[in-house]
Amino acid sequence: MKSLISFLMLVLVMGVGCSKKEKAYEDRMMEEHAEDKPVANKAWYEPEAPVDTQSVVYAKIDGKQVNGYLAQPEGAPGDAPGIIVIHEWWGLNDNVKMMTRRIAAEGYTALAVDLYKGQVAESPEDARTYMSGVMDDMSASTENLKAAYQYLDEQHKASKVGTIGWCFGGGMSLTAALTLPAKIDLAVIYYGRLVTDKDQLRLLEMPVIGFFGGADQGIPVATVKEFETALDSAGVENEIYIYKNAGHAFANPSGNNYQKAAAEDAWYKTVEFLDYYLTDPLK
Repeated sequence: MKSLISFLMLVLVMGVGCSKKEKAYEDRMMEEHAEDKPVANKAWYEPEAPVDTQSVVYAKIDGKQVNGYLAQPEGAPGDAPGIIVIHEWWGLNDNVKMMTRRIAAEGYTALAVDLYKGQVAESPEDARTYMSGVMDDMSASTENLKAAYQYLDEQHKASKVGTIGWCFGGGMSLTAALTLPAKIDLAVIYYGRLVTDKDQLRLLEMPVIGFFGGADQGIPVATVKEFETALDSAGVENEIYIYKNAGHAFANPSGNNYQKAAAEDAWYKTVEFLDYYLTDPLK
């Protein structure tokens, strides 16, 4: 019942149609990514530890199979903690797959989901179109994320499951946590769209960590502060970090706003957060 209530509230907050608020968000994302291109990350971003990877079918939405990208450390135990990896607004491209391998190298069964129905953007205009399609049909997206959790839980017997996402995926990481509040064990948000209603956030039963840029006009600092205050008021354990001079997508090494120091610090904190809440037997 609680999951149903949380889903209905999520629909009300995020909106099923493409509202003026969503259009404004899409406009801001277009501005932030106007000069970006989805070029491949450098080889040095690859993890040092060996991982096994494969394409998997993890869901069936509207009668169609959904393919994801699975990465696991070599020799991983059958019940290793799972991570649902949610792509940025470009889609499930090679950069997201590389990040999935990096997460797997830390000891996790990482499943990168596809919310764009197999489409990968080559331009900001394409990315906006694909993202808008998701926001127009949030019910399909939440079913997709539920299926990803079920896949990790049933097929890989994941001891715990967390979510992580960047940009569009950061917002969807929060969406997944709100949709499955009693099942998701943590949520990692990199400069994603936020919910600031404390009554909605009170549904969360897991710790949340978020990383944001002080110069990000797409996700303004004022909104981040409001989010942090709402989490505190809702009694949700959280860690919110704002990198003063960083812009949107500061952690993407192939983007124009990449800031090495901020990205490395955020990654270090992410790994610590995952380790503490997903692998510590006392948590």
